[in-house]
Amino acid sequence: MTDPRPTVTVVLPVCNEQSVLPELFARLTALFDGELGCIWSAVLVDDGSRDRSAELIRAHVARDPRFRFVELSRNFGFQSALSAGIAAATGADAVVTMDADLQDPPELIPALVAAWRDGAEVVRAKRRSRQETGWRRAGFDLFHACFGKLIDYPVEPNTGTFGLLGHAAVEAFNQLPERHRFFPGLRAWIGFPAADVPYDRHERAAGHSQHTFGKLVSYAFDGLFSFSYLPLRLLTYTGCFVALSGFAVGVFFAVRRILGVETAATGFTTLVTLVLFLGGVQLIGIGVLGEYLGRIYDEVKQRPVYLVKPAARRPAK
Repeated sequence: MTDPRPTVTVVLPVCNEQSVLPELFARLTALFDGELGCIWSAVLVDDGSRDRSAELIRAHVARDPRFRFVELSRNFGFQSALSAGIAAATGADAVVTMDADLQDPPELIPALVAAWRDGAEVVRAKRRSRQETGWRRAGFDLFHACFGKLIDYPVEPNTGTFGLLGHAAVEAFNQLPERHRFFPGLRAWIGFPAADVPYDRHERAAGHSQHTFGKLVSYAFDGLFSFSYLPLRLLTYTGCFVALSGFAVGVFFAVRRILGVETAATGFTTLVTLVLFLGGVQLIGIGVLGEYLGRIYDEVKQRPVYLVKPAARRPAK
């Protein structure tokens, strides 16, 4: 007889999280053992960890069959590992996506499932507060304040990886082929009825964040250049403004010369300033075009987003 309970799979990318994994396993196991009317499983994707993360995951998978392990051949990045986990969550009625560092509390998952059961195909965990301080907090606040106004597809502010995708949304997500992936933008692009569940983002359970400043900036660029034509439009607007300003200045000085108001040649400082300004605008334009062109180049190569390491062979008897 078929079990009528829905199947919910939790997908967690892991990279150098050996200090967090014991508590993560304990809290997920407590969730899975609860009477919540679901068939639970978890897919942990090791994204080229250099510590004992893969070893710890293998040991736990051997003890609890509700946990599965996907090991990538090298470090492909968080977004690629997340895509690998979603693709591996075959047969699930719903997939929960979250970080492994426990800043996203597993105890919120039942609320995500409840919103999905109420009819939402996409459920976003929306942060009411977060524990980061200093430049990281300022950067996150600036990103969320500006990003939604810059992209062509609306992304709910203060939402990230943590959330739930129903079966139809998972199938749609798995069809998206791009290499530079920005999960919140892709989740917004596929559409489907959505709901938000508020929560307070916690501090890391242990260790240090793997999201360095450079990775966060790259992540922001992926989101901007993958979902917005605004940088190209701004270049067009800037070019028109500079051209019109140059024409107006030329007419101004020509009229003054004709009327005899000014006969002396313009100063060297003015000429240098104009050359530097125009050169700067051109370099910015080349940089923006390079960002788009580089992404087109990556898409044309058609390389896979990730590669899974083959399972370890058993020694011959």
